Amino acid sequence: MNFKGISYYLSLFCFPISILAFINILYSSYFDYFLSINSYLITLIVSFLTGSGLLFIGKKSQKRINFIEQLLLIVLVYLIIPVLIALPFYLSNYQVTFLNSIFESISGLTGTGFSVFSNIKYLDPTLILWRSSSQWIGGLYFLFFLILIFSNKQFRYKMNDLTYSGDVRINSESNIKDLLLKIFILYSTLSFIIFLLLNISEVRMFNSLNLSMSLISAGGFIPTDSLGKIIRSNPQKLVFILSLLISMLNFFLILNIFQKKIIIREHKEDFYLITLSVFFILLVYLNNYSGLNIIISVLSSLSNSGLSLINSNNNLSLYFILISIVGGSLISNTSGIKFMRIYVLLKTASTEIIKLISPNSIINKNIFDSEKKITDDNIKISFLIFISFFISLFILSGILIVDNIGFEKSFKLSILTITNTTTSAMFGIEDMNFANLLTTSKISLIIFMIIGKIELISFFLIIKKIFFKD
Repeated sequence: MNFKGISYYLSLFCFPISILAFINILYSSYFDYFLSINSYLITLIVSFLTGSGLLFIGKKSQKRINFIEQLLLIVLVYLIIPVLIALPFYLSNYQVTFLNSIFESISGLTGTGFSVFSNIKYLDPTLILWRSSSQWIGGLYFLFFLILIFSNKQFRYKMNDLTYSGDVRINSESNIKDLLLKIFILYSTLSFIIFLLLNISEVRMFNSLNLSMSLISAGGFIPTDSLGKIIRSNPQKLVFILSLLISMLNFFLILNIFQKKIIIREHKEDFYLITLSVFFILLVYLNNYSGLNIIISVLSSLSNSGLSLINSNNNLSLYFILISIVGGSLISNTSGIKFMRIYVLLKTASTEIIKLISPNSIINKNIFDSEKKITDDNIKISFLIFISFFISLFILSGILIVDNIGFEKSFKLSILTITNTTTSAMFGIEDMNFANLLTTSKISLIIFMIIGKIELISFFLIIKKIFFKD
């Protein structure tokens, strides 16, 4: 195992935390929030020293790491970076325990949106900004993982090759830097566009900034206790809908709109996702529900954001939770099983049925009528992800039941945790007090928030490599 090589790349994920801490120091200085400035100064120093130490260990190492080492790198990012992000929470004046600080930071980094704070509007504005920043940086990191690591030919269980037409054979350091820069610029540009549109629709600038970072990362943190206090008018709701679509669809869709004349061939998954969204919305409308709030709820569930404007008396909580299990595009910050995998399983099942009825039939294995075909590996991976999702669900819900949360709430909370979707009124569990949960429940939620983001099969592969070597 090339631990020095892993250390080198891990160091590169520490330095952006220093930059975010420095931005918060400037923000605190400009608006005279001097009580909190020390926590960000300490975070800047600790993150910079941690990054420098890891860089020193790995700078003379072999920089090429294999797929299992890449997976281990991802797990370490989700274990070490949250500790750095947790420092401002732990060092704040709100007497947040270290475990609660870690819980809040991992919730932000994974884009889940669970919070130990009950009155967000009374928080220090710098801490609200830090919460949103943790989601933004977490979304950026995950996109790096999707393109650079999960596109690895050795074991493409994310199946990114089915929707990503870029060069996955990244061999040179210059190509990697160019691709990372392209992802960063596009991600930042989309964040700025959402921020600008929210401002134009007369959302307060501070709220626009925080909300744009949450929306682009498909996160669930908001700068106040209720989304309804920010999003009120129809223009604001329309911008919110557009933002949810951006986070749900393929990250490279907008880039390809500017680079290619024809994008349908490269983004058929997005076309079917939009069609599926319309279908889900129509089902709600047929049950005498209407309005932009319902559209927001459907798209928020499908994008695994969880932000909603409807109340708990909607009788649709189970429906929205089931939608959240589906998830968005493979190349996005969404979680869940993912629409593409469900499509592969359904098409494979229908193919087997056709074979039984008419053995001589010509079977179409093309994906979305494109040139790409469903392989046996695609079927196996889709089935494994499907099974691992429900294994995770039953394990977590079994642990949470012990905490006297109740069976229904434990089951719902487990689904939302594994899909990295925040609790809200549309799911019927808006009053969840995470700060008062048992330690075992918090630790379990922390573990499964990470599992929900990178999927259980990652851990199986690492364990297999370490303990069951060929």
